[in-house]
Amino acid sequence: MQDERQQQTPPPEEMTSRQDSILEMGSTTVRGAKATIHCLTVVGQIEGHQLLPQNVKTTKYEHVLPQLAAIEESPDIHGLLILLNTVGGDIEAGLAIAELIRGLSTPAVSLVLGGGHSIGVPMAVAARVSMIAPSAAMTIHPVRMNGSVLGVPQTFAYLQKIQERIVKFVSQNSNVREEDYLALMYRNDELAGDMGSVIHGAEAVELGLIDRLGTLTEALAELHRMIEEASINHQK
Repeated sequence: MQDERQQQTPPPEEMTSRQDSILEMGSTTVRGAKATIHCLTVVGQIEGHQLLPQNVKTTKYEHVLPQLAAIEESPDIHGLLILLNTVGGDIEAGLAIAELIRGLSTPAVSLVLGGGHSIGVPMAVAARVSMIAPSAAMTIHPVRMNGSVLGVPQTFAYLQKIQERIVKFVSQNSNVREEDYLALMYRNDELAGDMGSVIHGAEAVELGLIDRLGTLTEALAELHRMIEEASINHQK
């Protein structure tokens, strides 16, 4: 048993590389006995084309996009686990990440922990299987813009088109209907001084927004099942 544990322990240089990856990118690749899984974390605020203050915890899309492309091309990575605890952020950056997740042929499972708010919702539903912890929540609200905004019809039409893209993406990648999702967006009796809804774990599953309740153990079990199924299909 002692020899087996020593063989399974990664060499020091691999451990150092893994720790650096976690610190810099919020990701790590774990080589297990049956499969190699890449774990990607999406935390804090999704940073777009503008840099956010250094005291704000962010997920940078220029870090995540090439990682997803590398995962898809790597024959050594068999599955992707996406851990989400995000307040939302830049819409186009979030949608770009969500589109790449949706386009993966590599088996992918998302797990919402804490919160998967705002543009975090499309990112959560983009995975082949989405899961949410019982204690987690998701905030759904209309599209907002920061900074100076021209109060003209063209601006409102632009916002409407962005919102349509989000609603369509969510409805196409989950079991929630567009009209139900819009109704959640425009609720005015739940959030103080704002429109929208806060959906908790079990409620997100009941609405069809997320596939099932679960925690880390269930998410990994589902991912291993998908990897095994993909391997069997490939052998055929």
